[in-house]
Amino acid sequence: MNALYRPGPIAYIPDFIKRKHGEQEITYDLPEMEEYLADTYGITVYQEQVMLLSQKLAGFSKGDADILRKAMGKKQIAILNKMKAQFVEGASKKGHPKDKLDKIWRDWEAFAQYAFNKSHSTCYAFVAYQTAYLKAHYPSEYMAAILNHAGAIEKITFFMEECKRMGLVVLGCDINESQKGFGVNSKGEIRFGFGGLKGIGDAAIDGIIEERNQNGPFKDVFDFIQRINQRVVNKKALESLVYAGAFDCFAQLHRGQYFAIQTGEQINNLERIIKFGNVVQTSKQSSMGSLFGEATMPEIATPKILPSEPWSLIEKLEHEKDVTGIYISGHPLDNYRFEMKHFNMLPISDFEAMRLEANPKTGIPIRLAGMVVGAQHRQTKKGMDFGVLALEDYSGKTELMLWREDFLNFKHFVEAGLMLSITGYFKQRFNQGQYEFKITSISLLESLKTSMPKSLDMELPLKQVTHELVNFMEENIQKYPGTATLKFKVLDFEQETSVSLYTLGGGVTLNDELIEYLNDHPDIHVQVGLTG
Repeated sequence: MNALYRPGPIAYIPDFIKRKHGEQEITYDLPEMEEYLADTYGITVYQEQVMLLSQKLAGFSKGDADILRKAMGKKQIAILNKMKAQFVEGASKKGHPKDKLDKIWRDWEAFAQYAFNKSHSTCYAFVAYQTAYLKAHYPSEYMAAILNHAGAIEKITFFMEECKRMGLVVLGCDINESQKGFGVNSKGEIRFGFGGLKGIGDAAIDGIIEERNQNGPFKDVFDFIQRINQRVVNKKALESLVYAGAFDCFAQLHRGQYFAIQTGEQINNLERIIKFGNVVQTSKQSSMGSLFGEATMPEIATPKILPSEPWSLIEKLEHEKDVTGIYISGHPLDNYRFEMKHFNMLPISDFEAMRLEANPKTGIPIRLAGMVVGAQHRQTKKGMDFGVLALEDYSGKTELMLWREDFLNFKHFVEAGLMLSITGYFKQRFNQGQYEFKITSISLLESLKTSMPKSLDMELPLKQVTHELVNFMEENIQKYPGTATLKFKVLDFEQETSVSLYTLGGGVTLNDELIEYLNDHPDIHVQVGLTG
């Protein structure tokens, strides 16, 4: 698989599989090739096979065979043309037909520039087998190790998405469970590590973990603040821990309360908690020097934290991203996953790759979706207004420019925090070799589900046609009537038959209840027909 799964050899995979399973006859261009191609069912897979066959068929020396391998790998056309003549001449002298030799050479040229040698393939395959075994049998531990060595934030985000696809839970920081890096808790869930937080140093991390290991889990934030060394776990570190949700396990307080200022107070609640910890520790140190020890330690009242307005999900996520570089508890776009998947949205990472192409395809409509993470209203030196939109989705971030009439038409969308769908196309700049992305429309993501779907096609196995499904669909259509046609294709795998059904005279408006139902039933495959 390692040797075949690359440009050139990949074309032979269907034949390779059929031959392996006895569904296709194993043939050889020349009978003499069986000696070296029998193990791979008559298909040239490895560089060694080219080298050995060139020696056997055309009388190449070992040195010539190695030159051939290098020339094919490096696409050295002049050398290849010379060696083709040598190959055809040598093989013809041994009585091999020229038409067969031309075909063999074409096959070699098609695959050899990407081909592996067998030893290289074996090493790769061995590592691939080991990692596949670990991923299959120890998925949480394997993915935690991958995340710890991912390096760039973009890669961490990518692998966290892979965890979701695998059904693994990735949780944020927890003061009683997190280690320095990503780790796995007793339930098999992956925990974000303290080392991934900005504003908290190695000494603070080591101090927290050491105290926890020696004296047990922290009971609440007040127990925590009395036990840790505030010289290393300073205010900045504590703020980072709150922002990352490390104290969420202490359910009596939510994140917003730590930064709320109560009536009659000059400092916020986190600063009051820090002050309380300092007083307790100072009192302990004083009493240790007393003749009577802790018996003389005065009772110090725990600060009373009054209720306050909790942060919105967006606020929580933004603070998480500030200290970790990524969203952990969720993503602001999570409410639009259905639209992102089914409304022909191009991932921003793919869009950025297109931008880097020397000649991107022009005039083809492209639809992007994401959250505005940066918005600027600016002026050129000549006084012309323009806008800059920084848009981010699950895959990455891009910057889009709005000039002249585009800025006038869409400037109300140049606002951070908005969830947008943006349509446009690449065009070549006038009298220039450069390309730009021309925006043709912008709309709020939340408006798409009512305006874009023309039809909703659902393919499902017969076992999914239950009373629950029928009742839900009937109630949903009555509750949310609309113009999107509903189509069902029911598959009976045992009878190898299918039946198609569709609504007459009315349809549905795509709605959150229907989206949630479809998300909860992955056996129902959905395809959305779109207007425009």
